[in-house]
Amino acid sequence: MDFQDKLHEFQQYIDAEEKVEPKDWMPDDYRTHNIRQISQHAHSEVIGMQPEGNWITRAPTLRAKKILLAKIQDEGGHGLYLYSAAETLGISRDEMIAQLHEGKAKYSSVFNYPTLNWADIGAIGWLVDGAAVTNQLSLRRTSFGPYSRAMLRICN
Repeated sequence: MDFQDKLHEFQQYIDAEEKVEPKDWMPDDYRTHNIRQISQHAHSEVIGMQPEGNWITRAPTLRAKKILLAKIQDEGGHGLYLYSAAETLGISRDEMIAQLHEGKAKYSSVFNYPTLNWADIGAIGWLVDGAAVTNQLSLRRTSFGPYSRAMLRICN
């Protein structure tokens, strides 16, 4: 089978909404695109812990501190699921983090905005996280199996 035949067969597999698994044949562009997308998503989850993390010591109540800690832990777990999914494509976590530090990889820039007051934390929870859940629901049906399964866990 030549490359074009493999590519056509792969596209039919995707069109049938089958899941591509790490050991399956896939075009290099598909692998590269998934690494970029999943690593950006993982980086965003981890970087997304920072706005709440800055407020742990300044949260107005013990209950608020506990909620922030739970949310931070949740975001970190999401990042770990996603890094693991990307690793199945042949890139190490160290490589992904090095790419982030070198500016070759990205993350969601919304996390660069400062959280100057306690209300900013509420706005993040309502607007940023709400929008993320809306956008991420569709990723449960993505064609790459490990990413799809990670998104099922994250969205739940």
